[in-house]
Amino acid sequence: MGYRILIVDDEIEVVKLLQRFLERNHYETGCALDGEEALCKAAERPDLILLDINLPQLNGVEVCRLLRDTVSCPILFLTARDGDEDKVEAFGAGGDDYIVKPFSLAELGARIQAHLRRDRRVGNIQRKVFGELTVDYSAREVSVRGEKLHFNRKEFDIISLLSLNRGQTFDRGKIYDRVWGLEGDGDDTVIMEHIRKIRLKLKTVGCEGYIETVWGIGYKWVG
Repeated sequence: MGYRILIVDDEIEVVKLLQRFLERNHYETGCALDGEEALCKAAERPDLILLDINLPQLNGVEVCRLLRDTVSCPILFLTARDGDEDKVEAFGAGGDDYIVKPFSLAELGARIQAHLRRDRRVGNIQRKVFGELTVDYSAREVSVRGEKLHFNRKEFDIISLLSLNRGQTFDRGKIYDRVWGLEGDGDDTVIMEHIRKIRLKLKTVGCEGYIETVWGIGYKWVG
């Protein structure tokens, strides 16, 4: 069975265009025309979601933020909104890519393939223990003293990158390239907000100090 892609857009012609393109490329497709329907269809566990921002009922950013509590698949925004604030908000909500309309179908296809390849890639290291904190890379879970902590997709990807390369310093641009990839149009300042949220979640369970700021350079894992 092929990968299943959920298309979320209130413009039916855009939905039909994307369905034709994706099905020609051997993907299965589903569609939703508003935010509420998108939340329902996402329960069918698609492998990737194409998401517009301007949607009835719930906008795409709100949908993405809600989905990130339960869904780990790649979410690619397809939208006519090209402002920097829109991009930062979309990535901050847990989006994996941001593609501005009108877009090239060939480029969209390449980005979809790249995200799906990255999503199924599992490293040789399945699990690491750092004192009271355990990172399970295969299950994509972080636990402290046996209690699981909730991190959204991008937060876990940052933890994974830093903890698998303990002691190595990554600047914001490199973290963005490694985690978001695909030369996305986002702003690497979003990394600071993700790091802040990770640290806050760890602090609430008494696990501070795993991510160290190397002033003027970036961040490193020191646990």
